Amino acid sequence: MKQKMFKLILGLLIFVVVSVLAGTAFLVNYLTKSIFYGPRQSAEEAFRWQSEHYDTDFYSALEQEDFSVKSFDGYVLHGTLLKNPKQSDRYVILSHGHTDTRFGSLKYVPTYLSLGFNCIIYDLRGHGENERTACTYGIREGQDLSEIVKYFRAKLGDRVTLGLHGESLGAATTVSSLRYQPEVDFAVADCAFADIENVLKTGWRYANIPSEIFAPVNLYGKLRYGYALSAMRPIDALKGNAVPVFYIHGTADGFILPVNSERLYEATEGKKELMLVPEAGHAESVLTNPKLYATGLQEFLQSLGLISPEEKAEPLIRRSPKTAE
Repeated sequence: MKQKMFKLILGLLIFVVVSVLAGTAFLVNYLTKSIFYGPRQSAEEAFRWQSEHYDTDFYSALEQEDFSVKSFDGYVLHGTLLKNPKQSDRYVILSHGHTDTRFGSLKYVPTYLSLGFNCIIYDLRGHGENERTACTYGIREGQDLSEIVKYFRAKLGDRVTLGLHGESLGAATTVSSLRYQPEVDFAVADCAFADIENVLKTGWRYANIPSEIFAPVNLYGKLRYGYALSAMRPIDALKGNAVPVFYIHGTADGFILPVNSERLYEATEGKKELMLVPEAGHAESVLTNPKLYATGLQEFLQSLGLISPEEKAEPLIRRSPKTAE
């Protein structure tokens, strides 16, 4: 009787252990795949979302020039140069957020146009028109951006003003590119993350997933995709930085917490500024307070002597719910 009971208990224990291990393995695989290969928007979906939230009528009126850049590993990136109606030697490269396309950067274009900039928008690696591939949260994306900078420096020359502006993943990409000392005059990082680990753990906490899962997900990511999540740290690119950086973050951002921009600001060498936008959620600062956003950008560029004191930035025109309908 005792022997049967022992076997029963042992069998139950084995079943529980195997079930836990199988469940953990499934969760690790699911999370890892979602991180590296999450959903992506189509160009049509991305443009529709933008048009529902702000006036995009300016886009079709602009002279446009499509381009492609072969990156460091042969991967081809696609984008579009949006030319300012007034001839100008000012340019800014805009990097969109995760799952989005180059159209996600359009919300920043009107303000830059009003300040005399030509706007360069492009699809980040694995997004939009580009070939599907894993997202490495700044590792390869930062190198991609540095190659785009080289392409336009060669095309436009050394005398033009060239800056960077990124949102979310695009902001992390912008910061990560500074590791390669790009020939740019300024950088703007809107809701960037300092490291991907803290972002994942914040999201998992909301989903009641234990943060301890990071270790096996990190290892599995390295084994399956060749990149460890623990290495995805844009903040490490700031050592020795000489590019002026303007950090922007919404105080109500619950996805990438504002402390990320505060950490990046503290780690930045050289000229730097930080603007926290009250009540703005993730990647919503320019939509929540367009006037503050435009003024902050204007004053930052004026402080660098890149635009004159007389120039005034025009804020983004938001759509009301009724207009969007």
